[in-house]
Amino acid sequence: MSHHRLTASDILLDRRDFLQRCGMGFGAMALGGLVNANDAPVPHFAPKAKRVIHLFMNGGPSQVDTFDPKPKLQEFHGKSMPLDGLKTERPTGAALRSPFSFKKYGQSGLEVSELFEHTAKHADDLCVVRSMTADVPNHEPSLMLMNCGDGRLPRPSMGSWISYGLGSENENLPAYVALCPGGMPIKRAENWRSAFLPGNFQGTYLDSSIEEVDRMIENLKNPSARDGRQARQLDFLRKINDRHLVSHGHDPQLEARIRSFELAYRMQSEATDAFDVTKEPQHVRDMYGPGSFARQCLMARRLVERGVRFIQLWHGNGQPWDSHDDIEDHRRLAKECDQGIGALLADLKMRGLLEETLVLWGGEFGRTPAVELPQAGSNKGVMKGRDHNHYGFTVWMAGGGVKGGHIHGATDEFGYKAVDKPVHVHDLHATMLHLLGFDHEELTYRYSGRDFRLTDVHGKVVQDLLA
Repeated sequence: MSHHRLTASDILLDRRDFLQRCGMGFGAMALGGLVNANDAPVPHFAPKAKRVIHLFMNGGPSQVDTFDPKPKLQEFHGKSMPLDGLKTERPTGAALRSPFSFKKYGQSGLEVSELFEHTAKHADDLCVVRSMTADVPNHEPSLMLMNCGDGRLPRPSMGSWISYGLGSENENLPAYVALCPGGMPIKRAENWRSAFLPGNFQGTYLDSSIEEVDRMIENLKNPSARDGRQARQLDFLRKINDRHLVSHGHDPQLEARIRSFELAYRMQSEATDAFDVTKEPQHVRDMYGPGSFARQCLMARRLVERGVRFIQLWHGNGQPWDSHDDIEDHRRLAKECDQGIGALLADLKMRGLLEETLVLWGGEFGRTPAVELPQAGSNKGVMKGRDHNHYGFTVWMAGGGVKGGHIHGATDEFGYKAVDKPVHVHDLHATMLHLLGFDHEELTYRYSGRDFRLTDVHGKVVQDLLA
């Protein structure tokens, strides 16, 4: 077998090919900003926000127990509600009053449940959308709709679209990070996939319940490869990959893999610092409070400081807010996250970061104001919980150009269905992209002969949410 040594005369190299062949691809990184500027979209107009923190209460928090008080539920507790029949996932019965009290906060007089007393201190920064709607009362398609803009078909996630549109501010960290303590939510990595977008726009998942950074970010460092050996190994791997690219032509998957290796190499110095909350002063850690979600919130602040574009903080693995059995479980869940959320908003504001950081809180849908009826083997015969509800639920946003101290829309007097200024998930996505400087109809990617977008063929910007 004859071996031919590839030289520059064997193939005409374009700028990127040449730079990738210079020193482990670091030549390409040196001009990464220039290359990205030519390849990726640029904002269509001046953005209000430069980054997003998504506080995801996966499982579906109850709107009538958090940010949408309904006194009528007290009046009708245990009685049938005079509403047209709305189909829910499971059988429901009479009205179930909220066991939680509400108070008015701030100059805006925003009413917030006792569950979120720390968050409520920032009432005048919150833009509360009480008229959200989704498509179906099931977790899987609703998670996909909220995260990827489509409940059924494989589409890129919102974080991937935003990373694709804005590019990276820090070449040493992923542009998109998904933090979920204790494992993964349902639908797992599909929630932060890049689908047909280039693979480098997929979210980087980390289990934030692991406190030791070297364990949380697996295989970041190779203890057996020291004194430059790792650099030589990667250089050898780069040469093999380059030779493969030359012989097979353009290969997006291989190019994404090469970029992943290079990013992992660069992360060895910066990632351990970014995720290590023990480097924060004790009084800052005390402000955020104990637990995995509080640590995630502090990590999020450290990541936005370092230029990460999209950070998604999941409450926990599975679907923790799915309170079918007893709505009192919301008390425990809120206690796990409220102090951290309040501290995050205060910290971002104090450091001048909230203005350019869009914070979104919510789940994939809400919950019924009616009690869920007991079923064999499901909710243990207890009648204190609520079923899924996609007809009307609540999310809130803060910072990033939204109107603070503002309530948008309304559900009916029982909190079942959006009846005033409904906002579909597609509308929420269109509005978020607008705040980030993009016309949602123009931020597209051509795949399989079609120009795809996050909002598909739907969505409108909700102007009332803009400051």
